[in-house]
Amino acid sequence: MGSGLVLSSDMAMVLGLVGLTMVLFLFERIRPDVVALCVLVLLGLTGLIAPEDLFGGFSGSAVISIISTMILGAGLERTGALNRLAGWLLRRSSGSDKRLLTLTCLSAAAVSPLMQNPSVMAMFLPVSSRISARTGIATSRMLLPIAATIVMAGALTMVGNSPLILLNDLLMSANANMPSGAASIHPFKMFAPMPIGIVMLAAVLLYFRFYGDRRLREEDGAVTPGRTESYFASTYGINGDVFELTVTAQSPLVGTTIGEAERLVGAPLLLAHRSHGESRLAPPADARIWVGDVLGAMGPGEDVLRFAEQQKLVASSRLREFGDLFNPSRAGIAEAVVPPNSRFIGKTQAELRFRKQYGISLLAINRDREVIREDVRNVPLRAGDMLVLHCIWQRLAEVAAQKDFVVVTDYPKARQRPHKFKIAMGIFAITMLIALSSRVPVPIALMTGVAGMLVTGVIHMDEAYAAISWKTVFLMACLIPLGWAMDSSGAAAWVAGHTVDRIPQSTPIVLIELALAVLTVLFSLIISHVGATIMLVPIAVNLALATGGNPTSFALIVALSASCNFMTASNPVISMIIGPGNYTPRDLWRIGGPLACIYIAIVVSMVNLLQMFR
Repeated sequence: MGSGLVLSSDMAMVLGLVGLTMVLFLFERIRPDVVALCVLVLLGLTGLIAPEDLFGGFSGSAVISIISTMILGAGLERTGALNRLAGWLLRRSSGSDKRLLTLTCLSAAAVSPLMQNPSVMAMFLPVSSRISARTGIATSRMLLPIAATIVMAGALTMVGNSPLILLNDLLMSANANMPSGAASIHPFKMFAPMPIGIVMLAAVLLYFRFYGDRRLREEDGAVTPGRTESYFASTYGINGDVFELTVTAQSPLVGTTIGEAERLVGAPLLLAHRSHGESRLAPPADARIWVGDVLGAMGPGEDVLRFAEQQKLVASSRLREFGDLFNPSRAGIAEAVVPPNSRFIGKTQAELRFRKQYGISLLAINRDREVIREDVRNVPLRAGDMLVLHCIWQRLAEVAAQKDFVVVTDYPKARQRPHKFKIAMGIFAITMLIALSSRVPVPIALMTGVAGMLVTGVIHMDEAYAAISWKTVFLMACLIPLGWAMDSSGAAAWVAGHTVDRIPQSTPIVLIELALAVLTVLFSLIISHVGATIMLVPIAVNLALATGGNPTSFALIVALSASCNFMTASNPVISMIIGPGNYTPRDLWRIGGPLACIYIAIVVSMVNLLQMFR
């Protein structure tokens, strides 16, 4: 087993680009989508990819499939399907915590195979919040099992997660560069990995029923985080009492701004402002305070009254001016998590102008179990931060539609279309049947479902545009040509050949596959599951050819193993639950580590078992 390939200049440039990409992803000094764009540009400038093929990733089947699954998920969400689901789960659980958790995970597994994993997790965050508030089950006991189930169930189809969506495109690229005499690689059909997904789904349910749930209860068994006023008071020190403070002519606040008033010692949260006959929630920090203005203040009664006395304000607990604004059916406090693809990351509230631009007051930030309330306006936001917000529900829904944060709290949503529920479910079922038939390519089947939802009014075109995470699409489309370059330049074959030279000839194929799976997991921890798939599938195919293994099996092991990260925030699903579930890195490694080992063992053994029966 040896390699006769000599490292050419093109191979060296491709491998250099791969190394550069990994380093930039690891240190996160530059946004991942910007890194991907720079890689694309360098591939074009160096001539490693022909100009006519350079932007082929944007029109590839993988990108079209991802866009389709995002829109289909948004269509289901518009029908209020998940509100119905929460009620059904509570009725069917019959008061049993374990049964409720199992049913909730199975419900997530039913949705996951035809939607992007982060989209499914975003849909189930408010479901878990509602269930937690009604039952007293800690969200930490719910979110990690749900997230793990979503990842496992993603292996039921070829569109359940990004690595599997990418796999067929990468295999077609590998086909074009196969050595003469080698058999062609056939693309996977829609439900090809289903046996593996079923075994993994059963494993995760059993794992959390008999081991993981006990560990989670040990960590957080006494917490009952229903998203209520008492919860916000105990967790964040945010008291739900609201007062109206009328500004007198003697008040030192006259002529100052809202922002200056909030920075005073002992100042309560100033959530509303009435001036010149106009009332508004979340007044901008630069709004001036004048005689006769009314401030809506939230905080402990004694503290608010003390502040009113110091600042010569007339306090009233009866809401005459703001009764409508603070009506719980119209406005309130909510939690939202910052996802890894948010535009808010790295920016402060002052830069984002939450109040002026969005009409939202940021009250606190929960980061790594630390609650930040002091000078919260100037704290740069990070992925996974839990934001505590006060605003009108309608405005919250409008901002949440932009996908820059995911609302955890269950709140009254406008513009839902429950009367379209049966139509949406029918379209979803027809989409699955078309894809199952294998007569129509999967991207066309999924786009048929999208067209059906748009024509029937389940979702409108503007809402469809808003449902697409363009950062995810851009990242994938720009990195796909890097995988092509690995194949066409011979870099993947060179790496595979030199790897084989260092493997003893008596080494069983299954051990090589196991090492490849572990390597893929390590790559996904460093860069991302998309990056790991694009870089390692070409190497896996060439490694299989060099060792006498099955290229299809090796490639499938990489694509499945790329999602095997339950331990760090580099997995977008895990990053979304760290804040809401109040997990520490220790929690994730203690519970996610053993689960990752089980995942790898199932992937390698099931892939080989399926190969035996072909």
